[in-house]
Amino acid sequence: MTRELVVTSKEEAAEDVMVIHLTDPGGDPLPEWTPGAQVGVDGDGDVRQYSLCGPTSERFTWRIGVRRESNGVVSNKLHDSVSVGRRLHVSDPQNLFPLVPAERYVLIAGGIGITPLLPMVEEVKRAGREWSLYYRGRSRGHMAFRSEVDGPGVTLWPEDEHGLLPVNSLLGEPRPGTAVYCCGPAPLIDAVTEACAAWPAGTLHVERFTPDRPGDSARPFVAELRRSKRTIDVPTDKSLLEAIEAAGISVLSSCRTGTCGTCEATVLDGEPEHHDEVLTDEERQEGKLIMLCVSRFRSSDSIFDTRNTTKETP
Repeated sequence: MTRELVVTSKEEAAEDVMVIHLTDPGGDPLPEWTPGAQVGVDGDGDVRQYSLCGPTSERFTWRIGVRRESNGVVSNKLHDSVSVGRRLHVSDPQNLFPLVPAERYVLIAGGIGITPLLPMVEEVKRAGREWSLYYRGRSRGHMAFRSEVDGPGVTLWPEDEHGLLPVNSLLGEPRPGTAVYCCGPAPLIDAVTEACAAWPAGTLHVERFTPDRPGDSARPFVAELRRSKRTIDVPTDKSLLEAIEAAGISVLSSCRTGTCGTCEATVLDGEPEHHDEVLTDEERQEGKLIMLCVSRFRSSDSIFDTRNTTKETP
C-alpha cells in the first residue's frame, strides 16, 4: 500500500546526506515496522527504497536518511526540490533485512549503510544481547548519525584517518551464535562476505545499496511467460522486465533495482541467475523464484509465471 505523507522536517546530517521526517497529513499513526525495514519513496514517477532509521516505537513519524547520488533521480529531488510541507507518496514498510535471533551481533556499516543498523542497535540493547558496531566512512564529515551511535560498543572508522576498515581482524575466528550484519558499498560487503566464508551458514546478513549486476557476462535467452502464453527474446542489453514490457505486457514493479520484491515471479523451468537483494541463499539455491527487474537465466530457454501481470497490450 502507498500513502501520501508530508515532509515535516529536513536537515543536513552529513556531507551529501539529508535527514527527512515524514508524517501523516491528518495526524494518524503510521504502520508498525521492525529494524531493517524500508519504504519506497516516489519522486515523480521514480521510486527509491530508503531504510527507516528512527525509533520503532515512534508511531507518528518516519525518519529516512538520503544520500545524494551522482545519478540518483529521486535522491537529487529529495535534496534539491523537496521542502518542508511537500507531500510524497510513500509505500508501507517491508523488511527484507530482518534482525534474526542470536546470542551476539556484529554490525558493520559503510556510509549511509548506517541507516538500517540504527534501529538494530536499539533492539539488541533492549534485548540485552552482546553487540558491537563498526561504522566506517570516508571522513567524519561524511558519517551521518555519528553522534547518535558514538559510545560503548561502537568503533567509528573514518578512512581518511585510519585507512581501510580491517574486516578480517575485527571479525576474527568464527563464533557460533553470532549474527553478522553489513550494509554499505559493494567493496565493504565483498570484504565482509569473504571474511565470513568459514563461519556457520546463516551467519552473514547483507543489504547492498544497489544489486549485483550481470555486466559483460550477460547472455541472451528465450523466456516463455506461462500466464500470458507468450515467448519473448531477452537480449543482453535489456533486463527481463524491460523485455517483457517491450512485448506489451505490463508487470507490477517498483524499485527496478532488485531490492523491493514487487516483480517477483515463479520459475517453472530454467536456471535463474540471481542479481537481487531480496531472496535468501536457500531460495536462490532452490531456483523457484526470480526478480524480473535485475535477474536473468543462465539457461538459453526458461519458463516462468508472472503472477503480478497487470495487463497486456494487444
